[in-house]
Amino acid sequence: MLIERKEERAVSKTKARHMAAYTAFVAPAVLFFILIIVIPFFRAILFSFQDWNGISSHIRWAGWSNYTKLMHDSGFGKSFVFTFKYVIATTILLNVLGLLLALVLNMALRTKNVLRTAFFLPYVIGPVIIGFIWQFIITGLFPEIGKATGLALFQKNWLSLPDHSFWSLVIVTVWHSAGYFMVIYLAALQGVPKDLLEAAEMDGAGRYLRFWHVLLPLIRPAMTINLFLAISNGFKAFDLNFALTRGGPFGTTESLAYHIYLDAFAKNLFTYASAKAVVFFLVLASITLVQVAAMKRREVEL
Repeated sequence: MLIERKEERAVSKTKARHMAAYTAFVAPAVLFFILIIVIPFFRAILFSFQDWNGISSHIRWAGWSNYTKLMHDSGFGKSFVFTFKYVIATTILLNVLGLLLALVLNMALRTKNVLRTAFFLPYVIGPVIIGFIWQFIITGLFPEIGKATGLALFQKNWLSLPDHSFWSLVIVTVWHSAGYFMVIYLAALQGVPKDLLEAAEMDGAGRYLRFWHVLLPLIRPAMTINLFLAISNGFKAFDLNFALTRGGPFGTTESLAYHIYLDAFAKNLFTYASAKAVVFFLVLASITLVQVAAMKRREVEL
């Protein structure tokens, strides 16, 4: 009996030590998550039902007036349409280009390691820096290319034309993030069993059939992740929008995140911006949940 009790005490002490170690490591992260994410989130929900300019000590209860006002806000609707178009364009291009790069670099190339580094390197640089670099390229270098080649496309100021500025944002986003999507697809491709591909080849399946019926179903978990990342990052786009176009020309490239930022910190409409942020969160959460649920049903488990 004494031996059993000693063993139980030793086990309980070990569990207590493990629990203390887990708490010591996890508690700081949980604390910062609550302070930086959870509390501001619920604070924003509370602000959305109030009327406050961020300066006055008096905060008035506004009820649903911020949300009803939002229904007639043409600027919010315009930024939502732009963001939706931006998300569709970047999601398609990032996943197509990322998958193509992964398929090429999954081959037995001598320079594949160098190419992987080269394609992934832009993602390491901050989006704000990328935005300023590309602003210089578009406004300073493109006109010189236009003069040297005579191409009318490069002789225009892309950032002063609505359609061109939209595609400028899309091109820079794809150039910046395609390498990250490539790495995820490449990891999924390298996890596909080679015997399945060899069996399909022996059965007479060509490259297209092997890709469509073997590779594509087996890398759907990676597609789920990349689609989720592309959609969520597209809706939350702010850094490149701020650094490259600043919402111009005439607000035609104003993303939802940048639009809310301007309302809150340029116009001092904190509570109205909070209402927009809450609606933005609900839209983004709904779209991503539906996308993940739809893709999860089609995944193949090995």
